[in-house]
Amino acid sequence: MDYSQLTLTGIMVILVLCLFGTKVKPAWLFASAIGTSYLAGIINLENMLINFANPSLITLILLVLISIGIEKTSLVRKLSNSLAKGTLSQSVTKLGLSTAFLSSFTNNTAVVATLISAVKENPTHAPSKLLLPLSYTAILGGTLTLIGTSTNLIINGFAVDAGMKPLGFFDFTLVGIGVLSSGLIAILLMLKLLPDNGKNEEEVLPFYLEGKITPGSKLIGKSIEENGLRELKDLFLAEILRDSKRLSAITPQQILKENDVLMFVGDIKSVPLLSQFDGLKVVHDKNEMNVEHLVEVVVSHGASIIGKTLKEAKFREQFSAAVIAVRRGHDRLQGGLGKIQLQAGDALILAPTPMFYESKNLKREFVYISGLDLKTYLNDKKSHSVFGSFLAILALGITGVVPLVKGLMVLLIAYLLTSIIKPNEIKRRFPVELLVIVGSAIGLAKLMISTGLAQEVSNVLLIVLGDWGAYGAFIAIFILTLLCTELITNNAAAALAFPIAYSLALGFDVSPLPYIMAVAFGASASFISPYGYQTNLMVYSAGNYKLKDYIVMGLPLSIVYSITAIILIPLVFPF
Repeated sequence: MDYSQLTLTGIMVILVLCLFGTKVKPAWLFASAIGTSYLAGIINLENMLINFANPSLITLILLVLISIGIEKTSLVRKLSNSLAKGTLSQSVTKLGLSTAFLSSFTNNTAVVATLISAVKENPTHAPSKLLLPLSYTAILGGTLTLIGTSTNLIINGFAVDAGMKPLGFFDFTLVGIGVLSSGLIAILLMLKLLPDNGKNEEEVLPFYLEGKITPGSKLIGKSIEENGLRELKDLFLAEILRDSKRLSAITPQQILKENDVLMFVGDIKSVPLLSQFDGLKVVHDKNEMNVEHLVEVVVSHGASIIGKTLKEAKFREQFSAAVIAVRRGHDRLQGGLGKIQLQAGDALILAPTPMFYESKNLKREFVYISGLDLKTYLNDKKSHSVFGSFLAILALGITGVVPLVKGLMVLLIAYLLTSIIKPNEIKRRFPVELLVIVGSAIGLAKLMISTGLAQEVSNVLLIVLGDWGAYGAFIAIFILTLLCTELITNNAAAALAFPIAYSLALGFDVSPLPYIMAVAFGASASFISPYGYQTNLMVYSAGNYKLKDYIVMGLPLSIVYSITAIILIPLVFPF
């Protein structure tokens, strides 16, 4: 091996070890890897920077930004209102097909964010019976088209840079329909395995919130029963914090004192009831914050506030918002909100100030569920215009009349000029980490091919997999990519697997397409962990799920998905 191969090998080994073994954000790791490659002299500045202007990457960024407007439309929310009608199987089928269709041409995170609130509020079925299928079918739907998931666009960028023809918009569709069909059938057969967290009253009152009795309150000196605090709808007074002491097993005769902090467990929609009591403040030290407009967020797996209390994280100063309620799956939390150490997947209810939306790290720290744009939903006329114009641009791009990237750029400008999307939303939602990861990954993948490192790795694999033949190597690449996407990000898995898969195809002297598709579909197969894919994390607390629910549902689904993909890909894309 020459200098370039040895240096790049060291860089890639350290990158993989850090991705698997540390909590450092993938964006930092990929940026460091490509930056080190430049400093080591194995790539020049121009070739490094040009990867961030890759047409597939620009298309992906534009789609993410345009989804800001699409998620404001009323059409998706109206569609969700019909999902509660019929049996559970009928509802899951309608939900799955609708979600898959929407996810095939827009950002699946936006689709889940738009539908999740309506699914939670449906009167017929427990949300826990619908939310995990919502996430899974959003992932499955993303495999249907070139733009359905970021992975497909990235793979296309890799393929073009390797000298192959660009992948077509519907090249993924036949296999995608197969995995969607088998996956949806598997989900329907496993519905009984989903927990029913909607009928047990203790589980439908999951949020943990506090109210403080302020000086001069009429509640002071009276019992809980006299104040009417035992008869609140969907709220239960769990304990009282008084002078750093925690009073539990509270009786109706308990007398309230000034500065008592009352800890409630209940439905967040009942928070306005607390504001009706004289001198009982839910947000007691920031008067400009109110509970009329709430934001519900989930702590991201890579958030810097994990392991810290609200005070240690300086939450109010950092985000200009007060945490008024916390939820952590099935766990019954104790003590004041300020003493709770935050964990990934915690659902937080925030009372924001206007400055909240200007916070720099919102996208990194939180997965949004609802509330950020509650007051900016578009009317029916604008909703039809947004969907119509988006579909028109897609049609022009698919038919080759107008390049897709150019059409999306014009559409984004039009949305900005008509205030469908506001500049501050672009600033707040711009996917910087995605840009860094994908741009760096494209550069590293090209380096692995150009330096011959990918060929060296494939030569070793050819020796190991030689007796298995081209089909055995194809299966091995699929399984390798699938395991990587469950343990690290889907984009990182694609970046690591693509150059090896491409070189293996050349080594076996067969078409690279089945190997490339193995990477694409393998990188989209994240079902077993709530942390493997963003939509899985979004429904984690919303559905009151436990980790075992993902394993029980996700493992069989992953097996069905894998078998279907492994059978169909070689049939659609022969060796």
